[in-house]
Amino acid sequence: MNTDLMMHIPDGFLSAPTSGLFWLISAAIIVFALRRAEKELDERRLPMMGLMAAAIFAAQMLNFAVTGGTSGHLLGSALAVILLGPWSAVLVMASVVVVQALVFQDGGLLALGANLFNMAVVGVAMSFFVVRIINRLGNEKRWAIMAGAFGAGWLSIFIASLVAALQLAVSGTSPANIALPAMGGIHALIGIGEGLITAAAAGVVLAARPEVVRDQYGKKSEKSIWLVGMLLSVLLVVFAPLASSHPDGLEWVAEELGFMHTAREPLFELIPDYVFPGIGNEALATIVAGVIGVVIVTGVALATARRKSTGKTV
Repeated sequence: MNTDLMMHIPDGFLSAPTSGLFWLISAAIIVFALRRAEKELDERRLPMMGLMAAAIFAAQMLNFAVTGGTSGHLLGSALAVILLGPWSAVLVMASVVVVQALVFQDGGLLALGANLFNMAVVGVAMSFFVVRIINRLGNEKRWAIMAGAFGAGWLSIFIASLVAALQLAVSGTSPANIALPAMGGIHALIGIGEGLITAAAAGVVLAARPEVVRDQYGKKSEKSIWLVGMLLSVLLVVFAPLASSHPDGLEWVAEELGFMHTAREPLFELIPDYVFPGIGNEALATIVAGVIGVVIVTGVALATARRKSTGKTV
């Protein structure tokens, strides 16, 4: 298995009982989120779910160099919370993580429950906690929104990494006193990048369409945001071949602590490692894979959103 682009926990890192437990927990929370999202979604917000899923998927393909030969990538849960609310953010993150596992073999199928819990549950919960507190303290002023975005981005990465470390420890893969500082230390640095990107993105949206960030949707169509967002997602995919080739935080820790060899081959391969098979030019193959991913993720998120919207009107 090519681990150069590994972003999520692969099969083999976690024990079967741990994987099964987090499958059950994540499934229950996502079902609950499907019901609660009805209160957040309306016809004006539906396109935003597809847009956020596409943008997060595309942005996650762009690993950025951190330090010491490591890299990080955007998680995106904080930005999803800021623009959509917590329950819709859970569904968006779940859509991205599931497509990454099933289509691109990024993260194991047995470990999918743990990856969903870390990114779609813990990442969203930490982001919502920080954003809500700072925005209330600052009365949703610009500085509060920006500070909340940075804090949410950093904390979502840091806490999710600690939860992943505990999952490794419970599985017997790496002792907690070794896994926790290793995962926490590198992801504390990666979280700075997450915070800066989230704050910058929130600042751009705040300047262009403040009603989106401040939850004051008017009656205008959001087609302009949808079009610009999709074009931006495709543009991010075009730059994906320029992403850092350094191992990401989890891969770096696995290599440093000596448990990389426990990673198992995926049960099947469709577009492994974000490279579309049959295309000789690797950069072009990555771009094609990314565009396909954007389309699939958008469709999954929109199908989920429209299902809930339809359910509300019955």
